[in-house]
Amino acid sequence: MTERQSPPEPMAAGEYLGERGNYKITIFELENFQGKKRELTEESPNVTEEALEKVGSIQVESGPWLGFEGQAFCGEQFVLEKGAYPRWDSWSNSHSSDRLMSVRPLLIDSHDHKIHLFENAGYNGRKMEIVDDDVPSLWAHGFQDRVASIKALNGTWVGYEYPGYRGRQYVFERGEYQHWNEWDASQPQIQSVRRVRDQQWHKHGCFETP
Repeated sequence: MTERQSPPEPMAAGEYLGERGNYKITIFELENFQGKKRELTEESPNVTEEALEKVGSIQVESGPWLGFEGQAFCGEQFVLEKGAYPRWDSWSNSHSSDRLMSVRPLLIDSHDHKIHLFENAGYNGRKMEIVDDDVPSLWAHGFQDRVASIKALNGTWVGYEYPGYRGRQYVFERGEYQHWNEWDASQPQIQSVRRVRDQQWHKHGCFETP
């Protein structure tokens, strides 16, 4: 699937964070924050359109942001929380591609987090509810690796193909996803899930692997 992954429809005024001033990211052409750079405070469907030939490293000053492998918000997704990314394998969990061609701010609607995972499409089959927690292994909590539909009731989440937050990333902003192709997956496989938190509520605004 290569459909554009757009932000969700805006909620009522004041209901989510996402003002332009809250987001800033710097893209560097070379690794280790060298070479030409480009600063962004809003979405960019092609980060290389102004002088940059490629993306070698990234500094997120405030966010979070969502990066994409292809232009126009297509392809594999990469969550970019506040912090430094000196080379491509520091933002890619699958390590399948060193390309990052577009970015957009990742909306954080609440400091509370609640998500429902379903075994089958259409919100059917076994169900797992996660509230204000990160789950490095669904198996360890008695749930299988098949997740075919999702309801993200509060907060912003990211799911991973494999345990320990490894493999391709799938972002779930508040909303309903009744089939896995709605999050650009080729199969209904998610084995770990965590919250994406903003520095307004979380001191560092970033995720660190235990």
